[in-house]
Amino acid sequence: MAFSSRSLALATAAPLALALTGCMGGGAIPSASTPITQSEAQQGAELHPQLLAEFGGAMSGAQAAYVEQVGKNIAVQSGLGNARDSFTVSLLNSSVNNAFAIPGGYVYTTRQLVGLMNNEAELAAVMGHEVAHVAARHSQRRQQKATQNSLLGGLGAILSGVLLGNSEIGNVLSRGFLQGSQLLTLKFSRSQELQADDLGIQYLTKAGYDPRAMGTVLSSLASQNALDARLLGAGDARPPVWASTHPDPASRVQTALTKAQGLPGTVLNRDTFLTRIDGLVYGDDPSQGIVEGREFIHPELRLSFTAPQGFYMMNGSRAVSINGQSGKGQLTLAPYNGDLQAYVRQQFAALGGQQQQLAPQTLERTTVNGIPAAYGTARVNNGSSQVDVVVFAYEFAKDRAYHFVTVTPAGGARTFDSMFRSMRRISASEAAAVIPRRIDVVTVQRGESVASLARRMAFTDAQEERFRVLNGLGASEQVQAGQKVKLVVRAR
Repeated sequence: MAFSSRSLALATAAPLALALTGCMGGGAIPSASTPITQSEAQQGAELHPQLLAEFGGAMSGAQAAYVEQVGKNIAVQSGLGNARDSFTVSLLNSSVNNAFAIPGGYVYTTRQLVGLMNNEAELAAVMGHEVAHVAARHSQRRQQKATQNSLLGGLGAILSGVLLGNSEIGNVLSRGFLQGSQLLTLKFSRSQELQADDLGIQYLTKAGYDPRAMGTVLSSLASQNALDARLLGAGDARPPVWASTHPDPASRVQTALTKAQGLPGTVLNRDTFLTRIDGLVYGDDPSQGIVEGREFIHPELRLSFTAPQGFYMMNGSRAVSINGQSGKGQLTLAPYNGDLQAYVRQQFAALGGQQQQLAPQTLERTTVNGIPAAYGTARVNNGSSQVDVVVFAYEFAKDRAYHFVTVTPAGGARTFDSMFRSMRRISASEAAAVIPRRIDVVTVQRGESVASLARRMAFTDAQEERFRVLNGLGASEQVQAGQKVKLVVRAR
């Protein structure tokens, strides 16, 4: 949750109005020589700054330069006119496994997805898949099918059933969860994803890379999704929310590997790749706040809270979402003029949207761990059922407030009481003690094993599972002395 004056402005800005080519997470293909048009370039240039802000910003430095180099080299293989100069490749400071593209040659991958890769060919495969979406104009085709509605409106309609059915409040809250969870991507048809996989494999072959890399990176992503589902599911193993933007990578693995059979290309550049990504931030960036189990702590905003037992959290650029079987919530902010009760009413009005005049039925002031607070509740009709909505706001400064919005089945408004009461300011020493996780590339020494290496992972659970998925190792595969592998460690 990277709240700042910039993100506050974004929270009130107009939504993106284009369907992105969301992937990782038919029709005829235009001629390979068809250049990016001026209209496409202008469309991409207008959206690019908004996307960077939504996904934690573009990273800089040697790692970002390396991703850009590989991405532009693979873009050349598409045959699009002047591809090297026309494409803009960005490494995003996001902890979500994702990659996507927009018209105009703008291609993105998150640092988290790069950290999941194990060689340069896999990086080229992901970049090639996204370049293929641009070359095949998939985004424009999906945009036409989505009519002229905005992206967020379209996605709100897609995901509103997950939250509150198809009510207007469901759409509004779904948009909030989408933004907070960095899910501004639109699911493509299976045929378009397979087409992008096929084209990406062609690009890999032309560039001399091992074409099997498309299948292996999809396999790693499928394994990560499955692990996340198990870790977050707590007995109810469902795919993590962001996986809904990825047309099932597991189902595409064998197809990609079969397509690669017999094709030329052997380059992996494994050691080079691992050397270049050594030290990459893994998971949440403390500058955006971090999730540790059920606790969220933001060292820059100096706040912390704890989710209820049985709930898990996802951190995004504009909000932190809290998810569980008995309710959903998010922490975010809005413009504040010093009146907490008015602030709470404004949030209810925003949730109601244009079709509902939503207002709190009760509104009270209180203090939570020394922080001035106010909260309102309302029972809202939702088709054939009812839900309870709570807005709980905190004044951290005369011009700055944060608030939870929670939604539960009728009668469950108190589900989040412990979370509301857990909000607190943190000390300078607590803030300084928040240390990011980073990828540490090490060389396996004689006598070391998967088990011994996994014990060095900076996690308290599933250490060996995490190590195997991170390094693309199967359940029975072992490591060899002299081999480079990735660990996730705490490092300043």
